[in-house]
Amino acid sequence: MAWFRRRPRSGGPGGRPVDRADLEHLTQFVRSRRGVEAFIEPQTTVTETTLLLVAHDGEWTRRRIESPEVARRFAHQLAMPVYDVRLLGYPQRMRDYNERQRRRPA
Repeated sequence: MAWFRRRPRSGGPGGRPVDRADLEHLTQFVRSRRGVEAFIEPQTTVTETTLLLVAHDGEWTRRRIESPEVARRFAHQLAMPVYDVRLLGYPQRMRDYNERQRRRPA
C-alpha cells in the first residue's frame, strides 16, 4: 500500500533549503535585540528542523532551517551562542515571557 510511503524531501537529508525570507527574519531579530541565543530544535515526524532564537528578555522567534549544521553556521556567523534544545531544554526566560504575554490584557 502506498498510503504510508514517505515523500522524499528536497534539499538533502535535512529537508528543503531555507527560504531567504526566513533567514532575513532571523538575522533582523538578532540585530534588533540584545543577548540573543540560538536553540536548535530537531526534526520530528511533523516538523522540520527549526532554529529558535531567544532574546535577553525571553522574546523569541522560530523559523524552519535546513539542518542542524546550517543552524550552527548561521549562529556562528552572527557570533551567537548555539545550543541543542534536546540537551539543554528551553530557557526559563522564554517560559516567563510567554506567561507575561498570556496575562496581558487583550
